[in-house]
Amino acid sequence: MWKAIGTFIIKRNESINLTIKIIGQFNVAVAIFMLIYRYGFILNDQETRDIFYILDWQFLIYLINFSFRLLFSYNRSDFLKEERFELVLASLIAVYGMANYFFGFKIILYYFQLFSAHNPEVSYQHFLSICMVIIIILGISRGANSVSELKLKPAVTFVMSFVILILGGALLLMLPAMTTQGSMDFIDALFTSASASCVTGLIVVDTATFFTFKGKLVLMLLIQLGGLGIVLFATFFSSFLSSGVSLKQQSIMQDFLSSENLASAKELLRKVVFITILVESIGFVLIFFSWDEELWDAEQQFKGLGDKIFHSAFHAISAFCNAGFSTFTDGMYNLELKTQRMYAIHFILAWLVIFGGLGFTVIEDIFHPKNIRKRYLMPWKKLTHNTNITIKFTFILVVLGTVAFMIFEFNQLRDRTIIESFITAFFQSVITRTAGFNSLDFATLQNATIVLCIFLMFIGAGSGSTAGGIKVTTFVVILYSSIANISGQKNINIDRRNIPTDIVNRAFAILMFAVSYNSIAIFLLSITESEKDILKVVFEQISAFATVGVSMGITAKLSALGKLIITLTMFVGRVGTVTLALALSKKAMSTAFEYPKTHLLIG
Repeated sequence: MWKAIGTFIIKRNESINLTIKIIGQFNVAVAIFMLIYRYGFILNDQETRDIFYILDWQFLIYLINFSFRLLFSYNRSDFLKEERFELVLASLIAVYGMANYFFGFKIILYYFQLFSAHNPEVSYQHFLSICMVIIIILGISRGANSVSELKLKPAVTFVMSFVILILGGALLLMLPAMTTQGSMDFIDALFTSASASCVTGLIVVDTATFFTFKGKLVLMLLIQLGGLGIVLFATFFSSFLSSGVSLKQQSIMQDFLSSENLASAKELLRKVVFITILVESIGFVLIFFSWDEELWDAEQQFKGLGDKIFHSAFHAISAFCNAGFSTFTDGMYNLELKTQRMYAIHFILAWLVIFGGLGFTVIEDIFHPKNIRKRYLMPWKKLTHNTNITIKFTFILVVLGTVAFMIFEFNQLRDRTIIESFITAFFQSVITRTAGFNSLDFATLQNATIVLCIFLMFIGAGSGSTAGGIKVTTFVVILYSSIANISGQKNINIDRRNIPTDIVNRAFAILMFAVSYNSIAIFLLSITESEKDILKVVFEQISAFATVGVSMGITAKLSALGKLIITLTMFVGRVGTVTLALALSKKAMSTAFEYPKTHLLIG
């Protein structure tokens, strides 16, 4: 009998596995729809119970699907080793299902009641929802492997992932349960979703009062996915929990992380998520214990321990991902709550932004225990050239911005001590390059400060980071290349290292693309926002392109066309000018031939 079953499996394995995959993905789609319906709309108790009755059946379908995947796998022992996490999850679901079906005993609900949860029934529903979300993530990660089957360039896949994330986020934010004022209109929802997904921070509504807890949770999820890159996130789960990473997915990671080769990109994959969780967790703890006690009394800003935990987690994620979103009205410039005076919070947020803006490869190079031990035992084993340049010029730009803020904005800082003034200037210098927090009113800044801010925003932070801009290394290469050209040097050398011609060409391509796009966007905004100060319009455009998110107060006043232009700008700035150019370009024709040379007058 077993021989006959084995023969049957071998003959029809491909069609059976395809059927199993389709059923699994369909179950995931239904689960997503049911969870959106449950948490996106305001339902009565009966409607909620009906939804969880359907989810129980979906748990059963998942269990059956997993069993068939095991049964029809080529090597069951290898399958169980690769899917250990799913095996544990399926086993728990099986125990839960049998206890519920045969004995009418809901184990999980019993323990919530035993430990006196605030609302055991609701807590039980949330727990089941979390389990279903895990199943959805596993299903999506398996589906991510299908990317390699599509005849698309990695750059196109990367761009499309952000398009899907932004549109999906906009649809979620439009649901009635996400806002305190009914459904959000599409343009504002699209703008807000793009701002969160592209980790920018520009807002057209007050995040603190307009969105419910669910809406803020969606924003936090969009920030996290946008900061890491949704493709990277899906690939991580595919690698860690499923059957590995395809060549195309590795190529996507290589471009996103600015990694030197596919092998290092694959290895860096797990490290990226680990670094993100570690840094955000440390930031969360520091922020949690640094809030002023006044927030417990100020209009019940913190309604309890859970509220304080959420505010801390939101700001830690927003800062590390360089998003700049805040759960307070006016962010770090709330005069009523005095958030502009919370210097400990400012200092922590600034360092989280710096770490997020350095880039994952730089963080790994500096702080990995193996690298630290290697440098201790072998002092000649220094940091990589990329790390040295990123750290050095990040330091230079931060110091330049700090000194400029302290000099040009002396009148705004004169009512503070020298330490408080320094932290404020340091905070704004760091934030202006990458994130959208602000502890000063940018509408009242001096023109010299505004111009400097535009310069810092345009440069941005490190390559392969969560920040935007043309990137620090791009700026450095262009700077040294220009100096070498003017001084007549044949080679471009930075810290005793020669820079290859292809890197120089790429740097100038990024600069040209950035300048051209921003020039066109500013021209269009000057038409749609003709009644607004042109300096404020330019500031808004560069802030959006560099995914910084600071504003001079005109974001909410933009016209519908203006919002769409800024939305597109945030998207272009996030996916990267070169990535977008590669995604839109066609395959070059053969260049084996060469035309006669000519001479053009330059300058």
